[in-house]
Amino acid sequence: MESFLLLAFIFLVAGVIAVPLASRFGLGSVLGYLLAGIAISPILAALNVDVISLQHFAEFGVVMMLFLVGLELEPRLLWEMRHRLLGLGGLQVALTAGLVMAAALAMGLPWSISLAIGLVVSLSSTAIVLQTLNERGLMKSDGGQASFSVLLFQDIAVIPMLALIPLLAMPELMESFNAADSAGHGDAHGSAHGDTHGDSHSEGHDDGHGPSGPAWIETIPGYLRALVTIAAIGFVVVAGSLLTRPVFRFVAMANLRELFTATALMMVIGIAVLMSLVGLSPALGTFLAGVVLANSEFRHELESDIDPFRGLLLGLFFMTVGAGINFGLLGAQIFTVLGLTLGLMLLKAAVLLGLALAFRIRGADKALFSLGLAQAGEFGFVLLSFTVANDVIPSAIADQLLLVVALSMLFTPGLFILYDKVIVPHMASVPTRAADDIDEAGPIIIAGFGRFGGIVNRILLAAGHKTVVLDHAFEQLEMLRAFDAQVFYGDATRPDLLHAAGIEEAKMLVVAIDDEHRITELTRYVSQNHPHVHIVARARNRHHVYELFAAGAGDIIRETFDSSLRAGRSALEALGVHPFEAERMVRGFERQDRKQLRELAGLYDPNVPAHENAPYVARAKEMRAEMDAEMRGSGNAFGNRFQRGWVPPSSKDVEAETAEAGDQEADTA
Repeated sequence: MESFLLLAFIFLVAGVIAVPLASRFGLGSVLGYLLAGIAISPILAALNVDVISLQHFAEFGVVMMLFLVGLELEPRLLWEMRHRLLGLGGLQVALTAGLVMAAALAMGLPWSISLAIGLVVSLSSTAIVLQTLNERGLMKSDGGQASFSVLLFQDIAVIPMLALIPLLAMPELMESFNAADSAGHGDAHGSAHGDTHGDSHSEGHDDGHGPSGPAWIETIPGYLRALVTIAAIGFVVVAGSLLTRPVFRFVAMANLRELFTATALMMVIGIAVLMSLVGLSPALGTFLAGVVLANSEFRHELESDIDPFRGLLLGLFFMTVGAGINFGLLGAQIFTVLGLTLGLMLLKAAVLLGLALAFRIRGADKALFSLGLAQAGEFGFVLLSFTVANDVIPSAIADQLLLVVALSMLFTPGLFILYDKVIVPHMASVPTRAADDIDEAGPIIIAGFGRFGGIVNRILLAAGHKTVVLDHAFEQLEMLRAFDAQVFYGDATRPDLLHAAGIEEAKMLVVAIDDEHRITELTRYVSQNHPHVHIVARARNRHHVYELFAAGAGDIIRETFDSSLRAGRSALEALGVHPFEAERMVRGFERQDRKQLRELAGLYDPNVPAHENAPYVARAKEMRAEMDAEMRGSGNAFGNRFQRGWVPPSSKDVEAETAEAGDQEADTA
């Protein structure tokens, strides 16, 4: 008991220290966990901890992750993915395995070993890729969806691989390899391998991905095995559709949160056990269950209950990957292992890039797809154990491949950083097509036609004003043109396009693009070079207001401020405040906030973080206290200054309302 608590404490301390530091430096949580595992590796070795057994246990986090992914996918969406699932996933596995096999043959290895190595390293890391895509909000992107298609196919592909690998067994060949290895290196290497990984090879493969299956399933005829497999999948689908809701409704009657959590865990673990019993991937089974429950009313409850366990187990898994690196062997064969790792990642990236071009994955998504899946994955640990146990790959080669798999996973977060820091900014700055020829000029130019600019444009057009709209989101423009919207493709921050749109004669520029930095730069350029143009600029936040004010914007609109005021007024009314009083309070808040904004703009320093700017923080606190006093009526209450909650209707409004009421009465009569 004490040893378990000590082990749990060591892992928790390592994760709690390493992950926030890694996130602070923009490295991502996955790399933080991997580095934490490397840091505690000597401690685990001193305590004789079986890291591989821990890793097999922690891989259940991947099972839970696939269940949660399934909850996000309705069956209709899964069906729509079928072409990419089979095309991208199937071609990736086949091409990578074939090319790696060819390389291994060129290095003099027998064909059976070469094929097994190709199959092992063709599979990528579901745990790292899905976790990173979710963290960075890239799962819904085209590159993220393509990556998910490949990973899902790999989950399925493990099953035939486990069936194929025993057919490649050549015991005589293994004896000759092992004899040569013993003669060349003595026993030291072999014993080290045995201490670290050898036990796991013979302990079966009851992990989260692809168990080889219990003995009974392998002894029955092939047609019975197929029937059992179909029956198990059918049971998951039918039980998920018909039984899950009544069970959860029954459990919900107890009104105990922990019982609902236990039921969710019971369901996921039960499906994993069933899949293991019939020799299928538990991850695949739980994914199917998630898809079946995607439309369930318990979907969000299941997500919130399972997610903490998934996160903890995945964190533990990543740490065991870092701790499981055999640094002794790595030091002895550093150049060979690094060369094989980088060669594998380059080859997989090239294959993926070719598939991205063939399947028309564009822009930065192409790089995301190519780099994100360039590693080997946790499936490799499972299959390498299986190949050694079945006399397919010699232990010495398996040791090297284990290092290649682990290092490729360790390098993967670096590829995502490369994507974020280098590729995305570069792709964003390089237009994928030439700008349109702008053959119209107008008194009002709108830069950006998204949520913000689109509404502004509709209002101005409805009021009879002519506008020229520029945007560089090609896909969105294609959609807008289908609705006859007059929008020109082009980067509105380019002076030549502004000239073509008539900036010299324009009266107004509405800056409604998304990028905060580009909003400021465009505002500064126009205010300095075309001071006659009135600029209405979209501010992303309070600090952006200060920057735009300094850049020369005439009107600065915080994009969520007005909707927040309306939400605040509704909240006050829901709390029992009279609508008249709520309106007066919100109006007072708005005026006071705008006044404070102007004063704080003088204290704001763009070179100093706001929370480290002492005069700014001190004055902001004082203003907040003043605001609280005003709102609660203890000072010069807003109500005393704002006698009217809203502007009364004008005489024209009254006439229009009266005329409309008269028309309605006439229609009724």
